[in-house]
Amino acid sequence: MATLSKEEKAQIITSHLRSLAYTKYGLEIDTLQENAKSSPNAEVLTNINNQITEVNLQITALTTELATVNALTE
Repeated sequence: MATLSKEEKAQIITSHLRSLAYTKYGLEIDTLQENAKSSPNAEVLTNINNQITEVNLQITALTTELATVNALTE
């Protein structure tokens, strides 16, 4: 079984972080759209904000993991 190099691990984590950044931006656009309505739905906004919170937690976890990987010696 092949072992991933430090650079390969960092690339994978960075790719996931990029994906989460797209997801978060999409949610921010969803918030903008909902707020643009004449009667924004508070429940929808709460749901979007909860999703943003979850994405932020994932970004934090991956950022920590990336720091750990970058500290590895090969």
